[in-house]
Amino acid sequence: MAVYKSGKSWGGDLIWMKALPNGLKLSRYGFSVTKSVGKAVVRNRVRRLLREIVRLKSLRPGWDIVFVSRPSAATADYHQLDGSISRLLGRVCLLQDKDEKNGNRVD
Repeated sequence: MAVYKSGKSWGGDLIWMKALPNGLKLSRYGFSVTKSVGKAVVRNRVRRLLREIVRLKSLRPGWDIVFVSRPSAATADYHQLDGSISRLLGRVCLLQDKDEKNGNRVD
């Protein structure tokens, strides 16, 4: 709930995102797919795709992030959703570089 109240938001064509630093050594994610996206089967499909896309991303630790789908996400395929999430995370600089992931410090 704190992410909705105090988090900063960024919008894309298929997804919008709210993020808030959490002070932990890990990041937590939430997914919101409302009824405006479609019926339960469509909402669950979008939610599963979003969950898998975020699972495969290497993100910086220490953030609470909520991804909210827009109605246009109902007709989007995996690659379109992946591109939308990558653009949002890149804009906010939450994607972890290869060097950071391997433990090398990047200045």
